[in-house]
Amino acid sequence: MNYLERRANDLRQYRPDTTAPSDLDAFWERTLKEASARPLAASRKQVDGLSPYTAVHKVTYQGFDDTPIHGWYLLPTFAGERKLPCAVIFHGYSGGKGNPEQHAHWLLQGYAVLAIDVRGQGGETGNLLSQSFGMTKGWLSQGLLDPDSHYYRAITVDALKAVEWAAQQPEIDPHRIVTAGGSQGGGLALMTAALSDLPWRTVADIPNMCHMDFGILNSTGSLTEAAEFVSRFPEHQEQVLKTLSYFDLLNLCERIRKPVFVSVGLKDTVCMPETIFAVYNRISAPKRLQVYPFNGHFTSGDHFAKVAAFLREDDDCVMMG
Repeated sequence: MNYLERRANDLRQYRPDTTAPSDLDAFWERTLKEASARPLAASRKQVDGLSPYTAVHKVTYQGFDDTPIHGWYLLPTFAGERKLPCAVIFHGYSGGKGNPEQHAHWLLQGYAVLAIDVRGQGGETGNLLSQSFGMTKGWLSQGLLDPDSHYYRAITVDALKAVEWAAQQPEIDPHRIVTAGGSQGGGLALMTAALSDLPWRTVADIPNMCHMDFGILNSTGSLTEAAEFVSRFPEHQEQVLKTLSYFDLLNLCERIRKPVFVSVGLKDTVCMPETIFAVYNRISAPKRLQVYPFNGHFTSGDHFAKVAAFLREDDDCVMMG
């Protein structure tokens, strides 16, 4: 066995202890109940696009609070009158929903697309979430001392409401909704799969929000903001770890019931392989893992072709392990 084989084998055996707080189920039951009671207050408006083969709509809706969440809703006009599958796309940390043409690869597969901004980051969407304690740079430390007011709670509900909106659209087959994204977006894709019955498939590329007690110590990504917060306020270390545990997929992934496709780079220092394998190894639903031994925080090659092949398979044909 060479070193690469040994490394992959060790990671496939990696099963750290979960860190779930005692009231995790009650927290999410309450959060989902509150979210279901909030109206979407949504709007969609068709705008000009670059291609006659795509109908482009600007969308806004309300998720966790009164913040208008902005998105693109894209329809392949060549697909005919049939009900369409829909990919709900979440972007990486500090990014945005991008331009409509960036999602053409999904449209060419015959999918509608709902691509949303994550609040307060690099898109059009603001952030009305309240803040009662100091923050370090970035967004992750907002509300870090209380899971009820933490940023991750807000963006998770925003993501769940995006899936809800997509399922209500007359062009969409509500039984064929895919949640997808990379990094932060991959984490949100898995969160929606864990907390909602609507996603039919999930594509989580190099996902964040995994095994965060490991990541806060070792990652070079967004969790450095939480680490810096603890460095400034060491007396709050335990509370910070507890808050993050409510949103750690290590504690939620066993709720996933529909097929998932996950990718990982073995040289990734942002979403480290230990964090992704820790979650993937606990998923009992049908699953597939794409390992890139020489990749950092990115996928490469014909990756989307692998994703497309996964989405074309029947439920009972999706590989386990």
